[in-house]
Amino acid sequence: MEDIIIYACREHAEIAIDDFVNDVEAAPQITAVDNEMCSYCNEKAEYEIRK
Repeated sequence: MEDIIIYACREHAEIAIDDFVNDVEAAPQITAVDNEMCSYCNEKAEYEIRK
C-alpha cells in the first residue's frame, strides 16, 4: 500500500483528518509544515497528515 499524505491548511485540517481515517482506518501522524500547499484549496498548508 502506498503512503497517503495529505497537506492541509488550518481551515481544512479537520476534513483532512476525517478523510485520512476513513481511507486508512488508522490514526494519522500530524506534523507542522512550512513549504507545502493545501490538498483541498491550494493555500499554504500548515499540517502534514500521514501514517
